[in-house]
Amino acid sequence: MPLPPPQPRQLKHTRAVEYRGYQREDGLWDIEGELKDTKPYRFVIPEERTWEPGEAIHHMLIRVTIDDDMVIHDIAVDMDSFPHETCPQAKPPMQRFIGETLGRGWRQTIQRHLGGVQGCTHMRELLFNLATAAFQSKSGSFQPADPNLPPSFLGQCLTWDFNGPVVERLYPVFFQWDPKSRKAPGRSDDESSGSSVPAA
Repeated sequence: MPLPPPQPRQLKHTRAVEYRGYQREDGLWDIEGELKDTKPYRFVIPEERTWEPGEAIHHMLIRVTIDDDMVIHDIAVDMDSFPHETCPQAKPPMQRFIGETLGRGWRQTIQRHLGGVQGCTHMRELLFNLATAAFQSKSGSFQPADPNLPPSFLGQCLTWDFNGPVVERLYPVFFQWDPKSRKAPGRSDDESSGSSVPAA
């Protein structure tokens, strides 16, 4: 259903963000993020420059190359458009992510490498959701490395509640899972997961 009709208003800003996932012939994966900020009017930053309506003020691009274990092998970044001459200085710190893993604690990893004045706010924003895009892109990414443990996304939103009907239907072996005891009620220690991959 669409949003309710808005009150009279005037567009002031548009931020477009897009992610794309690619499987490479060498077995690795490229996950790309793109962010673009535009305004529908002439925009001026004094002593910097002027942007015409629709011209990108920010246009940031990231490509992260990962393996099947979500470990980062390479990262490429570009700034096609930026508002201040110092902005490109934030590109070299992005190489700190090589060797890191897209997974639990990803936001803390971003903060450790790019928090505060270490990097670019917009690059951080693109990185935040890159892990989700990677999970959606990789075939079999919903299967845990250890079949005796639940996939990492279970227990992370209302739909994937361990006590909810979706987990009961798609991951019955982890229904009513207790993260503290690392066990579901009535599950034997030698029982393995026979769960299927959920719809994205």
